[in-house]
Amino acid sequence: MITITEAAQDYLAELLEKQEDALGVRVFINQPGTPRAETCIAYCREGDVREEDVEHQFDKLKAWFEPRSVPFLEDALVDFAKDRMGGQLTIKAPNAKMPRVGDDSPIEDRINYILYNEINPSLAAHGGEVSLVEVTGDNYAVLQFGGGCQGCSAVDITLKNGVERSLMDQLPQLAGVRDVTDHTDRSQAYY
Repeated sequence: MITITEAAQDYLAELLEKQEDALGVRVFINQPGTPRAETCIAYCREGDVREEDVEHQFDKLKAWFEPRSVPFLEDALVDFAKDRMGGQLTIKAPNAKMPRVGDDSPIEDRINYILYNEINPSLAAHGGEVSLVEVTGDNYAVLQFGGGCQGCSAVDITLKNGVERSLMDQLPQLAGVRDVTDHTDRSQAYY
């Protein structure tokens, strides 16, 4: 899981002492498994703790982890380095954008892995990208195209013959894909 160095624990514990109602820290990743992933540390107060959270007691502080973020935080390191300006807290999470995924990973993580490692590199040649919006209850992957794919006249072919085929070949539990992109905006369309 995540490592919080002694220097980082000292720094965070000092910050927590200044907060009357903070129980510890909450660690999570916004948009995990995507190129936009950001690792976050926030104060954790009484109302912030969720039943499904993973709780961990470090030497000098307690931390709660959002369950969906846990696989993305594997091998993560939080450190603090003093400098002339006081110091800097750094968070390195090498798996935040692309975690190790396997058959037991959530379907969203496996879809994102395929999109960002196999499909988007091809679409990037045309200035395009595709991202996962959600997986519906009836197992459809809802996708949104951007860049050169938004408004492109070939997007239906790309969706059916490229994206859907790749996803369904590797994830047979998917019923299909749906596109929620507003293709009326053709300002950056490739074709």
